[in-house]
Amino acid sequence: MRFALVILLAMFLANASAQTSFPYELELDTIVIPELGGLQSYAVGQSNGKWLVIGGRLDGLHRRQPWATFDLDGHNNQLWVVDPIQKKKWTAKLTDLDSSLQEQLSSTNMEFFQKGNQLVLVGGYGYSARKDDHITFPYITLISVDEVINAVINNESFSNHLQQVEDQQLALTGGKLCLLDNIYYLVGGHRFDGKYNPMDNPTFEQTYSNSVQRFVIKETHQGLKIVHYPSFKNDTLLHRRDFNVLPTIAAQTNQEELMAFSGVFQYDINVPYLSTVHITDEGITEKETFAQYYNHYHCASTALNDSLNNNMHYFFFGGIAHYYDSLGVLVGDNDVPFTKNVTHVVRDKNGNLAEYLTTLKMPGYLGAASEFIPNPSIEMYANGVIKMNSLSEDKILLGYIFGGINSSAANIFWANTGVESKASQMIYPVYLKKATQLRETLNPQSVNGIQLQVVPDPIDKRITIIFTAKKEGSGTVIIKNTKNKVVISKKLNHIFIGKQTIVFKYRKQKAGDQVNLTFSYNNETVIQKLVIQ
Repeated sequence: MRFALVILLAMFLANASAQTSFPYELELDTIVIPELGGLQSYAVGQSNGKWLVIGGRLDGLHRRQPWATFDLDGHNNQLWVVDPIQKKKWTAKLTDLDSSLQEQLSSTNMEFFQKGNQLVLVGGYGYSARKDDHITFPYITLISVDEVINAVINNESFSNHLQQVEDQQLALTGGKLCLLDNIYYLVGGHRFDGKYNPMDNPTFEQTYSNSVQRFVIKETHQGLKIVHYPSFKNDTLLHRRDFNVLPTIAAQTNQEELMAFSGVFQYDINVPYLSTVHITDEGITEKETFAQYYNHYHCASTALNDSLNNNMHYFFFGGIAHYYDSLGVLVGDNDVPFTKNVTHVVRDKNGNLAEYLTTLKMPGYLGAASEFIPNPSIEMYANGVIKMNSLSEDKILLGYIFGGINSSAANIFWANTGVESKASQMIYPVYLKKATQLRETLNPQSVNGIQLQVVPDPIDKRITIIFTAKKEGSGTVIIKNTKNKVVISKKLNHIFIGKQTIVFKYRKQKAGDQVNLTFSYNNETVIQKLVIQ
C-alpha cells in the first residue's frame, strides 16, 4: 500500500517583520481570440506589439505511457504571429526550412531570450525524423523577429531571416536563457534523449547540466560561432530544470544580476527546491535562509525594481507547487499539484527575501508552462527588469500571460488519460494599479529564517526533517499522536549554521491517522500536522 503524507503547517513566531512598501495591486483581464488555439512550453519574441510564437505543445500535461507521451500530433510545427490588440492570428508552416530547423522549431521547452530584434533559441526536446527518436536538439538558432513576423503576415518566405549552428555543449532543455552584460547565461536544464517512459523499464537518458553555461554568439562570414566562457558548476545547487529564473538588480551595487527560483528535482530528494540561487558574473550563491513555498515549476513571472527604496518585486502566476494555501493554512503535498496561487516575493535593501501570498487567484489551475510577455512600451533594464518608478499612471498594463497548461484539478498526475488537462488558448492582460489597501498576507516562514521541509519515506518508515539555520543554537523535535502522547522526543544540542538533516523512524500508522510535530529552534517554534493518507 502506498502512503503519502500531507503536511499542514501552522507557524508561531516570536518576532514579526514589517512589510516592504508596495503601493500597487495586480489585476487580470481576459482576451479571447477565437482561432488562436492552445499552446504550452513555447518560445516567444515580439515586435511592434505582435508576438512571434515558436514550438511548444498543443496538448496538456504529458502522459506517462510511452506510446502516448510527447506524441507527434501534439507538436506545434507552425510559426504563429499573434496580435493581442487587433485579436488576430497568422500562421506559417516550416516545410521550406532545412530539416534541422524544422525539428528544433517544432520542439518543446526551448530556452530563449530576445535582445533587440534578435530572438535566440537554444536546445529544446522533440521528435527527430533523422534520428527516428525523441532527442534534445544541439542547436542555437537566431531569428530576426520583425522580418519573420512581416513575412508570416504577408505569406512570404522567411528562411533568409534564420541562422542556425550546432553546439553539443548547449544541447539542453528546460533551462533558462538570460543576458548579463551582453553575455548569455544558460541556467540549469538537462539533456533528455529518448521517449519519456518512466513506467516499468525506462529507455531514455537524462543528464542534468548542473551548471550555468556562459557564451556569446558571433556572426562571421562563415556563419555563427559560439564562444564559450567558463561556466559555473555545482552538482547540488544547480540540479534544476523547469523552473523560474528572473532578472534582478543588486541591492548594494545596482548591477544587473539573476535569481533562480525553485526547480526540480533536489539532488538527493525527489521534491522541488525551496531555496533560491543568486547568479552574478562572479559565480553563484544560495539564499539558504529563504524558503519559497509556492510556484516551483516554470510559470508566467515578472520582476520589478523600485530604485527609490532599493527593493525588488518578483511575481509568480499559478503553475505547479509542492505547497498550496488552504483557508490560510500552508499545505504540503508530495505529489506536487497544480495551484491557482499568485505570489509576490520581495527583496529588501539589505538583500533579504520574503514571500507573500496575494489575494489574487488564477482563474483555474493555470500558469504552468505559460509565459509572461511584457508590454513593450514600459521601460526595462537590459536584462528584462521592469523599472517600477517609471510607472506613473494609476493603472498600467504590465504585460500578458499566454497559454500554458489548463488542468481540471490540482492532482491529475496519477490518473492522466489525456483529457484531464489541455493547452490554454487564453490571454490574460496583467495590470498594475494603485492599491486602495494592502491585500497581501505574509508567509512568515520566509521572514524568520527557518527553511523547513518534512519528507516522508513510506518504504523505510521514516520522517526526514531538513532545515537551514542562519545562526548557531539548540532546539527540540517532539512528535505526538492524536491522544497527545509523545511518540518521539529529541533534543538538538548543537545546531550549526547552514543546512542539516535529521531522520526519525516512526511506527506504522493507519491511513487517516495524524501526528503533530513541533520543531523549536532558539526562540522560534513550528507546529506541523502529518496526516497519513
